[in-house]
Amino acid sequence: MESDGALSGILRPFQMKNSRALVVLCAVLVFLSLPGCRPAKPGPLTPGQIHQITQELAKAAAVKAPQGSVVKSRQARMRSPAARSEEIYVGLRGDAVRADQIEQMLAGIAIGRGLTVDHEVAGSGFTNIVLRAHGVITHRIEIEELATPAERSPVWPGQARLAILMDDLGSDRGAADAIFSLRVPITVSVLPFHAHSREIAHKARQHGCEVMLHLPMQSLANESPEQQELRSGLSLDQVRSTVEKMLDAVPEADGVNNHQGSQATADAALMNELMHVLNDEGVFYVDSRTTAATVAFDAARRAGVRTAFRNVPFLDDVQNKDAVKRQLQVAIQLAKQKGEAIAIGHPHAETLAALGELLPQAKKEGVQLVPVSELVR
Repeated sequence: MESDGALSGILRPFQMKNSRALVVLCAVLVFLSLPGCRPAKPGPLTPGQIHQITQELAKAAAVKAPQGSVVKSRQARMRSPAARSEEIYVGLRGDAVRADQIEQMLAGIAIGRGLTVDHEVAGSGFTNIVLRAHGVITHRIEIEELATPAERSPVWPGQARLAILMDDLGSDRGAADAIFSLRVPITVSVLPFHAHSREIAHKARQHGCEVMLHLPMQSLANESPEQQELRSGLSLDQVRSTVEKMLDAVPEADGVNNHQGSQATADAALMNELMHVLNDEGVFYVDSRTTAATVAFDAARRAGVRTAFRNVPFLDDVQNKDAVKRQLQVAIQLAKQKGEAIAIGHPHAETLAALGELLPQAKKEGVQLVPVSELVR
């Protein structure tokens, strides 16, 4: 019996230690089972984190791409409110940098940020990349090799600048090709949902022409309304949905101007709603000034949207080549007087013929042709 007591005395400290260890182990297991106490599993990236990566990728592409290339980014609209992704477009000009070099660079950045990189089937001249975080798409990247841009001379300080905006593109491929053949930096404004809207917008970008969305708006006479247009009485959600669909139909668009809209652009409530959407989309606005009562320009300024307005007469209210040439001469002179001017015309045969004959005169008189985006503030 004494030996049993002695043995118990010897083992008791070890039993106590093991008991304490068991208690501690149980406490740890209970702690880890509590909500918020387990190690967090990595989850989907937040919209802010996705946008930060977008900015890094776009900046790297812009630095690497040759001069004259196009780098654009925008938030992709998804049906699920929980889904968030962004799009990056890289249009390469010249052969100094190949598409595969841009692709490898962007893939390296993405992998360094913990994203996976996959390729989608693309057409000739296109490279499409999809980035994912934890299986969720965060970015879609399109890389394209573009044709030589429209010819352009450098602008010196104080030089007068003239932007020519051609409206109503979307139905006539021949008229669009005639504009591209001029090989000058004309901005084209494309109506959405027409037979050749997407094709013309894409070809315009390939040819170095700036692209805008020609946004249909309600006119006073309600003349020739488009299948969808901004009208008085629409709610902010209705305005947003309409504008988003139209921008998706012309994804190359960097800016917007109104098609018709003599009633819509005079509606302060509607214009305030529109500019709120355009500010979110990151596109600029040019007021075509189809009515003296327009409030669109002022609404854009208040909303922080880069903006400008047509400040010379329409080029082709009279569809006659000589009449258009006279209006072009007025635009050139006003550009010299004011330092800059925005003129708007339409792809009529007479207008295109007049442009071909008179645009060289602008250069001789020291007026530089520029994209509309260079004149918005």
